Amino acid sequence: MIKLQEIVGLPTLQYHLDNKLTLSECIYRYSSDSFVQLFAEARQGVRDGKIALNESDLDLIENTDIGEYGLFGGVKVPLDLPLLNEQELEEAEYKGKDIALNKPKRGGPKKFYVYVKNPKSGNVKKVNFGDSGNLTVKLNEPGARAAFAARHKCASKKDKTSPGYWSCNIGRYWKSLGGSKNFSGYW
Repeated sequence: MIKLQEIVGLPTLQYHLDNKLTLSECIYRYSSDSFVQLFAEARQGVRDGKIALNESDLDLIENTDIGEYGLFGGVKVPLDLPLLNEQELEEAEYKGKDIALNKPKRGGPKKFYVYVKNPKSGNVKKVNFGDSGNLTVKLNEPGARAAFAARHKCASKKDKTSPGYWSCNIGRYWKSLGGSKNFSGYW
């Protein structure tokens, strides 16, 4: 059996093809070199007519520049790849105590909580999220992650001051919460 990699030399894309993974189920850490390379290889494969993508992945390739680079201030940077600006404030004060911003923790009235700074008002806010009952977080089950992301419309959650954003992005912080590894992207 001839592999696509042997035809067009696409090592990061080949893993996804072999395992029938879509681009939205990317195994690489968001914004990593491999993440960008995957989209570059998929873009090239589509251009050359070597691969066919599902509708949502084809939309990503046709309507974004993910996987391509441009120059900004003389530095080569990936295009259409919003980077999280986590260098802003890492510490703040909330109700008289020093706290870390954007670092989810277990506990509170719900399963998790996180302190965030409201970009409009500049105030620090505590966001409680997650089921307070007996439901478990099923990050190790790809089908459950995909169903959760679809059900909660995770692709549209951009507001860090909302519980929905943190529920959709909890996988990025899973190792610091006691999990075995982090998961890239939203669920």
